[in-house]
Amino acid sequence: MAQTQRPLSPHLQIYKWQVQMVTSILHRATGIALSVGTLIVVWGLIALAAGEDAFHQFRICMGSPIGMVLMIGWTWSLFYHLCNGIRHLVQDAGAGYAIAQFVRSSWLTVIGSVLLTLIVWGYVLSAGGAA
Repeated sequence: MAQTQRPLSPHLQIYKWQVQMVTSILHRATGIALSVGTLIVVWGLIALAAGEDAFHQFRICMGSPIGMVLMIGWTWSLFYHLCNGIRHLVQDAGAGYAIAQFVRSSWLTVIGSVLLTLIVWGYVLSAGGAA
């Protein structure tokens, strides 16, 4: 085989980062984050069933700065995965395949998930439910 200085297959040095590429990667990453974050939710449910002391310990952990970051991240992952799933359902119906529509729906997914997360956590924090 001849020695060449070029790569044998396309890779990230060749591809230009685009919103469609990022949303595809984020969809997979948020799926993993939802799986891991669900364990935290299950821990909360088990603590709730175990009694007041166990649930108080859970609230202390989730009320800490790290716990808040984890729960806000899990909430964003949930909304992002939901919005992107709806976008894929629309595409499965045969709509939104033009490049302009694809880019617009990708941005709407990101923006929509951030807005939904802000709305939910704005309500949670204003109602005093996160501490």
